[in-house]
Amino acid sequence: MESKEAELIGDLIRQSRTAQQQLLARYGPSVYRTVRRIVGCQEDAEEVYQDVFVKALRSIGTYDSRLASLGTWLSRIAYHEALNFVRKARPTLLSIDDEGRVSESETDEGDIAKEASIEQLERGMELLPAEEMALLTMFYYDGMSLNEIAYVEGSNASTIGSKLCRIRKKLYKITKTL
Repeated sequence: MESKEAELIGDLIRQSRTAQQQLLARYGPSVYRTVRRIVGCQEDAEEVYQDVFVKALRSIGTYDSRLASLGTWLSRIAYHEALNFVRKARPTLLSIDDEGRVSESETDEGDIAKEASIEQLERGMELLPAEEMALLTMFYYDGMSLNEIAYVEGSNASTIGSKLCRIRKKLYKITKTL
């Protein structure tokens, strides 16, 4: 573990306000993106986002740097909190609105066909269960490795690879019917 990260964790355990602000500044945006993509609604995402950091700060003493980086550990908490929220609030479908899309870096302004394909893909993703949407988001949008996703989900890397393969095939079939 980096010495800066170890120092941050020590300060968090001592409940330093400055360390809490550093944690939010460093990891807040990626945690929010993860939660927002899973939960969908901005207001709900903000509520879950707060729950993630409250839970993380309460359990920082259980963090083990040998298992995952601090960012991955926070992603695991965010993933589970967001899925729990979706299961309670909306057990079947997850929706993504314009604010939750991450397509700007993948499209050229003038490429209408490519934009239409991305929109079709996003509509297809809306039809996936929350767990499948979360796996795709972590792998493609957040750039997490199979090992990191496995840690977040509480699984193993080969299982995640198999799940991603099945989800991609499912998404392909869905987009062909749209």
